[in-house]
Amino acid sequence: MARTLMRVRLAVVLLVTVALLGGSAPSPAVEAAPTRGWLWPLEPRPAVVRTFDPPAQPWLSGHRGIDLDAAPLQTVLAPQDGRIAFAGWVVDRPVLTVDHPGGLRSSFEPAETELAVGAPVARGQTIGRVAASPAHGEGVLLHWGVRHSDDYVNPLKLLADTRPSVLLPWRDP
Repeated sequence: MARTLMRVRLAVVLLVTVALLGGSAPSPAVEAAPTRGWLWPLEPRPAVVRTFDPPAQPWLSGHRGIDLDAAPLQTVLAPQDGRIAFAGWVVDRPVLTVDHPGGLRSSFEPAETELAVGAPVARGQTIGRVAASPAHGEGVLLHWGVRHSDDYVNPLKLLADTRPSVLLPWRDP
């Protein structure tokens, strides 16, 4: 009984501490979908050149994904199981889109593929390559965006828990 009470107190302290430090729980969209076991779409693990910066309102400008350092023609991997939903040009660049279970959809640009729309893909499978041109921003970058329904979510939250870590004092009961 005393141990259970101690665990409950620790859990409450942790939740209050995270709230006070500005931490937040994962977005409902990410919690509603299967998010464990996602992979980086590039190997080796790329540098994140530009982070997720969603707009305050859906119609405003913002950065609805992350930009990853890449090389021309570098292999793009499926971050999770799914199906090719789109492969083609959008305005001035090639875009590759994969639908994943739970209503999540990844998009990569500039990215090309030889896979047909509807083709199933497995986590870690080669799904395309970074297009040699046109470039996305300065240098060679791969833009990775993820949506749940119409809401963009931070792809980094699918790879790891990005909430702040809080270490609490431990007292042996």
